[in-house]
Amino acid sequence: MYRKIAFVFLILRIFASSAQSIIPIIPNPKFLSLDEASPFSLTKQTVLIAPKGNLEVQYLKEIIKKQLGYELATAKVAQKSKNSIELTLDSSLKMDIEEYKIEIDSNKIHIQASNSNGLFYGIQTLNQLIEYYSKTNSLIPALTILDQPKYKWRGMHLDVVRHFFQKSDIKKYIDYLALYKMNVFHWHLTDDQGWRIEIKKYPKLTSVGAFRKESMVGHYNEQLFDGKPYGGFYTQEDIKEIVAYAKQKHITVVPEIEMPGHATAALAAYPEFSCTGGPFEVGTKWGVLDDVFCPNENTLYFLKAVLEEVLPLFPSEYIHIGGDECPKTRWHQCAKCQALIKQEGLKDEHELQSYFVSQIEKHINKKGKKIIGWDEILDGGLAPNAAVMSWRGTEGGIAAAKAKHFVVMSPGSHCYFDHYQGEQKTEPLAIGGYTPLEMVYDFNPIPTELTADESQYILGAQGNVWTEYMGDFAKVEYMAMPRMAALSEVLWGKDSTSNYTNFRNRLQLHFSLLDKMNVNYSKALFEVKAKITASATHLLEVELVAAIPSFSILYSLDGTQPTSRSLVYTKPITIEKNTTLKAVSFEGATQKSAVLEQKFEIHLATGAIVKLNGEPSNSYKAYGAFSLVDGMYGDRGKFGRDWLGFSGKDAIATIDLGSVKKVHSITIDVLSSPASWIYYPKQITISYSKNGIDYSDELSILGQEIEDSKGIVKVAIPNATLRYIKVNAFNQGKIVAGNPGAGEPAWLFIDEIKVD
Repeated sequence: MYRKIAFVFLILRIFASSAQSIIPIIPNPKFLSLDEASPFSLTKQTVLIAPKGNLEVQYLKEIIKKQLGYELATAKVAQKSKNSIELTLDSSLKMDIEEYKIEIDSNKIHIQASNSNGLFYGIQTLNQLIEYYSKTNSLIPALTILDQPKYKWRGMHLDVVRHFFQKSDIKKYIDYLALYKMNVFHWHLTDDQGWRIEIKKYPKLTSVGAFRKESMVGHYNEQLFDGKPYGGFYTQEDIKEIVAYAKQKHITVVPEIEMPGHATAALAAYPEFSCTGGPFEVGTKWGVLDDVFCPNENTLYFLKAVLEEVLPLFPSEYIHIGGDECPKTRWHQCAKCQALIKQEGLKDEHELQSYFVSQIEKHINKKGKKIIGWDEILDGGLAPNAAVMSWRGTEGGIAAAKAKHFVVMSPGSHCYFDHYQGEQKTEPLAIGGYTPLEMVYDFNPIPTELTADESQYILGAQGNVWTEYMGDFAKVEYMAMPRMAALSEVLWGKDSTSNYTNFRNRLQLHFSLLDKMNVNYSKALFEVKAKITASATHLLEVELVAAIPSFSILYSLDGTQPTSRSLVYTKPITIEKNTTLKAVSFEGATQKSAVLEQKFEIHLATGAIVKLNGEPSNSYKAYGAFSLVDGMYGDRGKFGRDWLGFSGKDAIATIDLGSVKKVHSITIDVLSSPASWIYYPKQITISYSKNGIDYSDELSILGQEIEDSKGIVKVAIPNATLRYIKVNAFNQGKIVAGNPGAGEPAWLFIDEIKVD
């Protein structure tokens, strides 16, 4: 008897301490109050009470069986039992359709809502509570939760074109959305590299368009292919099954049928809807291809017929038509397009795209649906009732909201989950960019440029998962999770008490649920970060920081793998010679992070003072000007954060070596990746000086020499004595027609300026 009383007392002490700590619910509820009453004991004898016809009760039964291994008995009306879970669905309750209330005491868990959506979200919250408190014999603390979301559109996107995923994978993805109370699944079904949805009137869209002869491997820059046929598609019955499954999880499926660009797979099947007549093959390269739909009557008939089969499959209010990255090269050369421009009194090819989108919109509107498209549909004038998905920053969304069009924010800076989420050197290959968990969490879908009235047009936001570098579903999980969790909290609505540290602490506890679900989530949260600065001797100092402050850091300086017996980090490390640093975080004796590996190459300019004339982009700023002399070289395959990126601007740097030195060569690292809009500079000039006033004549390296050097531009200056070096790398300017991002500012990437 004494042992039993002592155990209960211990449990009550656990809950008392919990009241002062955190409850690991994601997204964080609007209101949560812990009570001092005894906890609720969830056991095999607990009775599940729900009215007849309540569809959510079976879902809750399945959750409990998965979590705890047993199935609860059910009853239609409340019984005298003192141990029950009761679901109340009452339309007379004065609650929003997505609002719910949970009350827990020692006798009962009570979830109330006026709508099945709210009831479902309450069950998801209980799901997370059950998993966490199953560690304490399923004693769930007494509490009250009042909760509802801020945004209507809480979405996640998945591209199934670049890589195809089975129905079971799609259902898993939908399960993850449901876990975080997201309500829109944006399904990207067609593109240059494949057509993934059966259209019975046009069978070649799948018999031809769903299969490509090979796929790219490695990074786009390498231009390597695997030589293996690849493809797959979903039948209309598959689509119905997925849509029905999503509906059970209170998720709307929004299909994307790309037009007028990203159409090569369709044109490979039906070349008559192009400007040139083909022949074409399904795209094997990533990126943007020139051949697009020719916007004439025949093409419009074809696409309307396609939509006639698509629309009934998806009960969603919106149909996504793409509209992004549509090169105008073929239209400019096409007599039919030019005649149509003249016939309709259009100014140019941009207005031709707007005309085309408007024709599609009219057809979709007649069917009781609305269109949504990427922000390029703003170019040439926005169709009357269209909604905009803003991906090229937030500017397109701002313009659309000011014009009283609904907007879903999805800027690449915060919402592209195909970007790296941790230190690129330790992460699996991705397209580029850097979107860590904290950046996602800090996102605000409502730009400060909008008034309160204009802000009402922001429906919400979504995360995008483009799969060029995700060959299997495990990689999709890795890239999406846990960033999906961070975005879910943004969209549910953060308040002033819900900061990143609090989220991170809840997420650490929440990982046990993902482990139980066998999710291949990223552990970049635990990584060691290195901050590099110049030391007093113009060499380098490395400060190591554990993402979780309570973790210890162990490191080596000889390139060996750190272990629990390695050096323990206590203060900044001085780098005075060529060195390979490796570091990991440990929680006790358990390694938590991947190994951070950083090579340092010391040269005459290492740690020198650098001034930039013009700042790099915030997205590619690394350590600022110091990145050019920090002894670290950018990864050409992964576009690591060591690179400085300048959008549409020149990179102009002046290096002060600190004293006059003998120099025989200067080497400059620049990068090219046209698929990512990154181009070598068209010219680099170098001049040098002893006093910072009188400079030598400029040495000029032109575009072809830079191309030939493959971006490692070395210039010999025998027997020079100098202190100051001025480098000017000239941006290519606007991207020329026929290339990805045509008409947009080119990016110029520059890294280490090595002086020997």
